Amino acid sequence: MTAPAEQRVRHRRRVSGRRAVIGSVAALALTGGALTTTSLLAGADAAATWPTAKGSKAVTKTIKVSGTYDGKLRKFFGRGALGDGSQDEGQDPIFELADGAVLRNVVIGVPGADGVHCKGSCTLKNVWWLDVGEDAASFKGTSSKAVYKVVGGGARKASDKVLQFNGAGKLTVTGFRVENSGKLVRSCGNCKKQYKRTIVLGDIDVVAPLKVIVGVNANYGDTATLSGIRIHGDPKKKVKTCVRFKGNSSGREPTRIGVGADGTTCKFPSSAVTYK
Repeated sequence: MTAPAEQRVRHRRRVSGRRAVIGSVAALALTGGALTTTSLLAGADAAATWPTAKGSKAVTKTIKVSGTYDGKLRKFFGRGALGDGSQDEGQDPIFELADGAVLRNVVIGVPGADGVHCKGSCTLKNVWWLDVGEDAASFKGTSSKAVYKVVGGGARKASDKVLQFNGAGKLTVTGFRVENSGKLVRSCGNCKKQYKRTIVLGDIDVVAPLKVIVGVNANYGDTATLSGIRIHGDPKKKVKTCVRFKGNSSGREPTRIGVGADGTTCKFPSSAVTYK
């Protein structure tokens, strides 16, 4: 559950060739599989690191994963109950991961329903969202020891959030690419059960427009650590790096209390964010 106003934003760029190569190589090393990409010299509107799906699969009922699920870069999209493509709360996901599960080499197409749900610790490796539905992934574990890892991959066209952190524990995102979206990560601002949440973001390519990289609740002890954040196509520096909120558990709109590094909740030096 997130704040009502945060849900009301509706749907709806030149990338360094060196960075694109690094991103593609990193994804290849992590997955051990082939990754087909578009031209590394493409213009700002092209996604130089986006893979080409190898086949597709319609999903009418949530795929439940325990252990490791390798999608082999197939495109999965919703149909039937998962196929309305709306932004409504409470939708079912395309994939639901049990505690400790790994999802890898997956392209989530259109409609994407509510993407991926992690019920506990999980790892998402080389997972790509072509057009985010409600959220790309939601992390819902209740243990303070839960660890969620997003390694490689990317998401675009999220009208609001890409990664929704509702549960407890630590979320680490590395080697990720986000384009034309609302927020990359949001710690739930008004969930009925609130937790202290730790967020670590590194080696991230942000392609504007994007409203916020990460939003956290200072009053619950959340922290966000940023490094290697590269923002493309934002000459006026409109993208907000880290927004601090006063969250609540009553369903009310959370109160924004600050923006940028403060050394306590939002922890990063100015050198952590560069503009391309």
